[in-house]
Amino acid sequence: MPPMMKPPVVRGGKKEKADFASFGKLLAYCKGYLPAVIAAILLAVGGAVCTIIGPDYISDLTNTIKDGVLSPSGIDMAAILHIVIVLIVIYAIGAVLSYGQQFIMATVTQRAARKLRSDMNGKTDRLPLNYFDTTTTGDILSLMTNDVDTISQTLSQSTANLVSSFALFIGTVIMMFKTNAVLAAVTIATSLLGFAFMAVVLKVSQKHFNAKQEQLGEMDGQIEEVFGRHEIVKAYNYKHAARRKFDDVNDRLKTSNRKSQFLSGLMQPIMMFVGNLSYVLIFVVGISLIIGGSNAVDIGTLMAFVIYARLFSQPLGTFAQSMTSIQQASAASKRVFGMLDQPELDDESQKTAIVENPRGDVTFSDIRFGYLPDKEIIHGFSAELKSGQKVAIVGPTGAGKTTIVNLLMRFYELNSGDITIDGVSIKDMKRENVHDLFDMILQNTWLFEGTIRENLVYNKEGVTDEKLDEVCTAVGLKHYIECLPRGYDTVIGEGSQLSEGQKQQLTIARAMIKDAPLLILDEATSNVDTRTELAIQTAMDKLTEGRTSFVIAHRLSTIKNADVILVLKDGDVIEHGNHDELLARGGFYADLYNAQFAKA
Repeated sequence: MPPMMKPPVVRGGKKEKADFASFGKLLAYCKGYLPAVIAAILLAVGGAVCTIIGPDYISDLTNTIKDGVLSPSGIDMAAILHIVIVLIVIYAIGAVLSYGQQFIMATVTQRAARKLRSDMNGKTDRLPLNYFDTTTTGDILSLMTNDVDTISQTLSQSTANLVSSFALFIGTVIMMFKTNAVLAAVTIATSLLGFAFMAVVLKVSQKHFNAKQEQLGEMDGQIEEVFGRHEIVKAYNYKHAARRKFDDVNDRLKTSNRKSQFLSGLMQPIMMFVGNLSYVLIFVVGISLIIGGSNAVDIGTLMAFVIYARLFSQPLGTFAQSMTSIQQASAASKRVFGMLDQPELDDESQKTAIVENPRGDVTFSDIRFGYLPDKEIIHGFSAELKSGQKVAIVGPTGAGKTTIVNLLMRFYELNSGDITIDGVSIKDMKRENVHDLFDMILQNTWLFEGTIRENLVYNKEGVTDEKLDEVCTAVGLKHYIECLPRGYDTVIGEGSQLSEGQKQQLTIARAMIKDAPLLILDEATSNVDTRTELAIQTAMDKLTEGRTSFVIAHRLSTIKNADVILVLKDGDVIEHGNHDELLARGGFYADLYNAQFAKA
């Protein structure tokens, strides 16, 4: 592995055996909503009670009609009307209670999903950059959209149904045994077959649900990667290879999805078969008891028990259907809580050190660092830089130039050594305070969806149009902005029809507006033409006056006027001095410079 390479990007996690530990973690996460859930459970129990006492009245209704048919006095219509009214009231109350339970659960689950998204968004601010180096952007997007949506849908639908179904299940079992123990035993014994099958299916299918969520994240990562740079894909005729790569992950996703849906889809028809089988056995056993002269069973009891069997099979079917959603939610929860459980940046609330009236003296003291624990790439780097100096960092690709800047900004923590600014160790300062000391202009531009004004004054308040005009004139953007239909209020974004040079000019203007005491330029003019580069260079010279500035450059012509040039190779400073001193020395810097201008 090349010495400067960052950790490899992770495109999918290890497949774990089937379990619901992650879903249990999700339920524990929602414990703050326990009072509302208890209220929903009580309503569900009330609704279930109303549902399961109905068959008792239906049994009475059946027997009243039967007795009336056999009686010389005829059917007692008043008694029948009374039973019908009672049934209507009972089922109406049950419907109201069930609606209340569904409403509470829907509210709770949506609030829980909102909290989950907020926590994930906040987590991204506390994660070290190493996490983003080893996880694709598309996979992170999939976590915060697909996985959270899957969890939200399961919580709002399946969980609510499970609460009411469980209450109905327990109540039905009680009423069945109260009505007739023999028929209850027949019904439950039949249903045990369905439970046994369900357990087998759950064990086999969970690994396919896990794979499905992982592959969905992998697909999102590839889509983001390809469509984010589709012009490169087209220019290099990579579209066929990209399509093959997409087809590969798409096929694997299809296979995992098909297997998971096929296996989980077996549960519903099997449970329906078990329910229908219980009806048959109830009639066979019930009729046998009636013929045998049993006083415990009559026609009304048999009719009531058929309804109880239907009520008993209904929650079983709901369990089977909900298990599919819960399996998906379990797989999604494993990924989401895997992200939420990632190690965070250290808490710095106790750090109080700040640099007051910063001058810009920077000292590197024997710093050592590696992106991977066993791969050190900066080996004892030391340098002492004075306020107001323009410091150029040069060297071949992979020498560690950008890594030095990342360490200076505390994007990564040192393995050993120290960096101080005006004598204050950056370890003793909060990261936000370190970042406030720097303007930073990278070779990779970044613009967000918004107006030019919003992009320029990014996170800075009170910037006037006069200041914007001054800065945009300095970087050569003023004429371009004047030609836009709405000037500074023109909406742009990363996909806007701006040249790379114009994007770079905007990011340079953004840094000039921030006006921090220290400045970092990482190939800041690499995407602009020569004439624009001269204009920007003049603006940069003005910007660097009185500031300590760090300039990373491959074009050595741009750093001739640097006060100090640090020459890096393989993570070590092998030469330092100004341009003339290093040329006169005839060392590695002289070789780099002469190689660039050998044909000039």
